[in-house]
Amino acid sequence: MKKHSPVWILAVLVWTLAEAQVPSGDWILQKVDENIGSDNKISHSRMVIHGRRASRTVESRSWIQGDEKSFTEYLAPPREAGTKMLKLEDQLWTYSPSTDRTIRISGHLLRQSVMGSDLSYEDLMEDRKLRDLYAARVSGEEEYDGRVCWVLELTSKEEEVAYHSRKIWVDKERFVALKEDRFAKSGKLLKRTEVKDVQRMEGRWIPRKIVFKDMLKTGEGTEFVLEEVQFNAAIPDHVFSKASLRK
Repeated sequence: MKKHSPVWILAVLVWTLAEAQVPSGDWILQKVDENIGSDNKISHSRMVIHGRRASRTVESRSWIQGDEKSFTEYLAPPREAGTKMLKLEDQLWTYSPSTDRTIRISGHLLRQSVMGSDLSYEDLMEDRKLRDLYAARVSGEEEYDGRVCWVLELTSKEEEVAYHSRKIWVDKERFVALKEDRFAKSGKLLKRTEVKDVQRMEGRWIPRKIVFKDMLKTGEGTEFVLEEVQFNAAIPDHVFSKASLRK
């Protein structure tokens, strides 16, 4: 019988212990979802859209119920004020006060930019938990912006998703996705997000400032800044109705 040296045995034991200490990708995704998820929430945010010549800021207030209902009203600038969006499950409507029309956004229109930003309507509609949409595999550890992160490779479980695969860098201590690359089925990089500020809000670590970059467009991207958020808020049912769009 072949005998192994004590050094070789020790190396195997160390490697086995290290492997055992790596959590599963699904577990890490669950922790990320738990950190930002809630039954209901009300938020106030602004987008700073950096164009080729100038930048502009769009402010909005949103009411969100689970992952199936959301209502957003744009507050500023004056040209956009009064514009509203309503999501009910997989359907999306927008209302524009300038035309006094309600339009359903569907099909290829969901990939269009929202108000010239680097976010699409698909991005805004994606409220479902990552763990429900993707299978995750831990591919390693890396440092990002001074934080040690798990690196996860995500592959979609469903055909009807905006991004076939993703690569995310999850802060090992706070379970916040600090960086994310989103890919098409062909493997082409479509969008990148980078978290620039994380704060403790209502007992959770929340990304307060995120830069979205459409990799198919020129420009410096769009900053999304969360000004305030109220988790598990009481929201009347009538908010999530088409009638609310015209109020």
